[in-house]
Amino acid sequence: MAKVQLVLNAGSSSLKFQVFVDDGADVPNRIYRGLFEGLGTEPHFKVKDHEGAVVGEERWPGHGGFGFEEALAYLSDWLAAHRGGHQLTAVGHRVVHGGPNYSHAVRLTPEVIAELDALSPLAPLHQPRSMEPIRIIARRVPGLPQIAAFDTAFHHTQPEIGQLFAIPQAITDAGVKRYGFHGLSYAYLATQFPKVDARLATGRVVAAHLGSGASLCGYEAGRSVATTMGFSALDGLMMGTRCGTIDAGVVFYLQREMGMSAAEAEHFLYTKCGLLGVSGISNDMRELREKAEAEPGAQRAIDLFVYRINREFGSLVAALGGVDGFVFTAGIGENDAATRADVLNAIRWAGFELDEDANLIGAGKITRGSGPQAYVIPTDEEWTIVREMRALMSREDESRTSAA
Repeated sequence: MAKVQLVLNAGSSSLKFQVFVDDGADVPNRIYRGLFEGLGTEPHFKVKDHEGAVVGEERWPGHGGFGFEEALAYLSDWLAAHRGGHQLTAVGHRVVHGGPNYSHAVRLTPEVIAELDALSPLAPLHQPRSMEPIRIIARRVPGLPQIAAFDTAFHHTQPEIGQLFAIPQAITDAGVKRYGFHGLSYAYLATQFPKVDARLATGRVVAAHLGSGASLCGYEAGRSVATTMGFSALDGLMMGTRCGTIDAGVVFYLQREMGMSAAEAEHFLYTKCGLLGVSGISNDMRELREKAEAEPGAQRAIDLFVYRINREFGSLVAALGGVDGFVFTAGIGENDAATRADVLNAIRWAGFELDEDANLIGAGKITRGSGPQAYVIPTDEEWTIVREMRALMSREDESRTSAA
């Protein structure tokens, strides 16, 4: 009986999943990829096989009470009917925050779960959502191994000086420092660099994870040196509904002059700003592009998005001491040729020369000339998670064998 592993990636109203068969190959063999979206409002389930054909779809109109619990119950039944006799051996999870202690995947025990719960104040809008499916599965299938892989782990290679804020050491020791996020995405890209261009694998690269959440990461020889997100996933680039880097004095102003509580200010900066706040229209770049000619706010939001990428890019080039390549990934980065063109035109000061025809195709190299080159590389966080899962389980097996 073949073994399979399930990988879950929980969002605020979505649950992405992938199923991999463990056939001993170095490259994970995906058999299903799917998601639930609209959880809590208008749930929609869709799953595709390894060839991209839709093999399952369901909607629950008006079922606002359909959340993670119901989604996981439905997924369990669906997999039981479709995994072809394969044995489910483990579940892997994307967990947003691993804190200062977790630089690799870890098996989830009650003690580890409690430690990760304690990190919720560091990522209050993300960590609880990451942990919810873990608790549901532990309750429903208590004997099933669960493993967490962390969005912060990839950035543990950054120099200590780059992780510090200019605050007293006692507060730093309490956990207030720069962690960085989107690490599972950036870790995946690092595995693809040698396949795309050897210079990416050995040189200085800035990667742009541009989606509803957005950040940049500076690599040297495939290792994280600096990133734009810091203590929280609110920092750095302007995002779909998040403000990105903002003067801390603005937070005090919101509380003192506009009467917001700390919770209200936090909610505002996470959910009412970014592309949505600046445009007054939408957090969706596609909609803003469609309305940019008629709506000044839409174009202003696009312009600010690109401007912030250019400024943050410059800071990472300074940290790296130069740049040899640039990589676009995630929803906007992989699919929006206009934004890629705007960004590359903005950073042409660094030697990038846009290839307009290649950019419209949107795969592989999208620049020309003798300077640094830019690429589009689709990301796959779940692929990273299953690789980390298998590495951990392999180490555990070797340890048990040695002990015996």
